[in-house]
Amino acid sequence: MKEHAEPAPAPAAVAPPAPTAPVPAVVPAAAAPYVVPYFAPPSYAEFCGEPVPLDNQEVRERFDREFTIVVYAHSQVYLWLKRMERYFPWVEHQLAMHKLPDDLKYLAVAESDLNTTAVSSAGAVGPWQFISSTGLRYGLNQSTGLDQRCDFELATSGAFRYLSDLHRLFDNWTLAAAGYNCGEKRVQDEMARQKVGSYYQLKLPLETERYVFRILAIKEVLSRPEKYGYVLPKGGGYPPFRVDHVSVNTTCPVPVQALAESAGTTYRQIKRLNPAFTSDTIPSGTHRIKVPEGKGPDVEARIQALRANRLPAVAPSPPASVSHKDVSRRIVSHKVARGETLSGIAERYEVSSADLRRWNGIKGDRVKVGQVLKINR
Repeated sequence: MKEHAEPAPAPAAVAPPAPTAPVPAVVPAAAAPYVVPYFAPPSYAEFCGEPVPLDNQEVRERFDREFTIVVYAHSQVYLWLKRMERYFPWVEHQLAMHKLPDDLKYLAVAESDLNTTAVSSAGAVGPWQFISSTGLRYGLNQSTGLDQRCDFELATSGAFRYLSDLHRLFDNWTLAAAGYNCGEKRVQDEMARQKVGSYYQLKLPLETERYVFRILAIKEVLSRPEKYGYVLPKGGGYPPFRVDHVSVNTTCPVPVQALAESAGTTYRQIKRLNPAFTSDTIPSGTHRIKVPEGKGPDVEARIQALRANRLPAVAPSPPASVSHKDVSRRIVSHKVARGETLSGIAERYEVSSADLRRWNGIKGDRVKVGQVLKINR
């Protein structure tokens, strides 16, 4: 009997291959929906005629950092370009008159973005970011209702005098700029301690170490914006303010609203043209104010009338509360109503804000609704 071989075992079932994630196709740069352009920093730079040692690798990296930050700050660069058209022509003229390097104009961009009312966390104020003590040293008055650090022309003049003094001290514009940023004494102390005389070799506060490089980056981009893709159309910048200058010399505050009405403009516009006046009145004393072009004579006439008491500063309204028993002593009481300000109450009673604060032991300019003020008339 023929033996039959045992049947071979059936082959094991082979599991189908596990699905694999599709490998993304490499998109050529030319086909990518958007490619961030690369801009290399320039191989040569100078500040106020002083070459920057870009052959030093560390110096080049420090410059590259600030250049990269600035060149890709698209919205900020366009704002700078627009504001430049308003302020730079006057600044350039002043620099030429005083025989100062044109590059100094870029400090105002680095300091405040050309914003006249800029305030730093350290309390520096205005387009050139003066701290209080340095501002006073260079003739920028700061008192109730007035901060001349916000006056573009006065602050620019003060900044140029300060920078000139720093240059005489250091005989070097990069060190002068460093001194402007962190104070001349700090720079002098670090130079003596570290025994080096170059800004690029000094170890300084981080902000100051970056300061000159930031100015250099701003200069590079703003002086040739088209190279880096910034094209501001003709007429796209902010025009200079067209104004008349009027001298104000009074013994009592002049309401901004009264000036606005006499100039045929708004309170907001007068404040915009005169950011150094920080309250709703022009303080007593002598000041030069800006009003829209062609309105100077009208404003001068109004001020003369105010000085001669032929025209009320503001339309007075009856005091909220008057104590008749005090009239014989010429002392009245006023209960503060909603919306009233200390300076407005002072104007109503034709007294100074300083006296009103002194009579009532008030340190600032804030008053509370319902607060009763004593007024010596």
